[in-house]
Amino acid sequence: MTEAVQRMIYPRYAVIRIRGIPTTPRDIATALNLLRLRRKFTMVVVPGTPDVMGMIERANDWITWGEIDADTLAEVLRRRGRIAGDKPLTLEYLQKWGWQSFEEVALAYVAGEINRLSCGKRARFKDGQRPPCIPYLKPFFRLHPPRGGLNSVKLHFSVGGDLGYRGPLINDLIRRML
Repeated sequence: MTEAVQRMIYPRYAVIRIRGIPTTPRDIATALNLLRLRRKFTMVVVPGTPDVMGMIERANDWITWGEIDADTLAEVLRRRGRIAGDKPLTLEYLQKWGWQSFEEVALAYVAGEINRLSCGKRARFKDGQRPPCIPYLKPFFRLHPPRGGLNSVKLHFSVGGDLGYRGPLINDLIRRML
């Protein structure tokens, strides 16, 4: 089997927690915790693998999600990206690790050239080689409540609310929350 067949390129989804913590059922709280959505208005960017999609479907009544584009992801990294120590993600930090711009990282992630945005503490890289992620980047983004407010946190997007799948329209919501 070739390497291209083994490594499938999944779509990248932005997942935002809309509802708060009280009265969250245990199985949904576990799924949200595994997705690293531990607080309201927190966002993660995940690949659409079957296991992640199972967690998203489980927590569908507490989150909203959709396909993120490279421009929105670059803006999120620029304005809301944090590294270890709660320091802002800067262009100088990216250049230190071999990336030229936020747009380059975002485009590489959305296109599937890199598998994840953040690397853990124990990530090992060869000297002089660009890492396949951003070292020490926090795996979640804390956002503001959306400008203009939300419609309803009890109804799904398809019936006029804010929960569930919203497709590429997630980018508009993210821009309102930056």
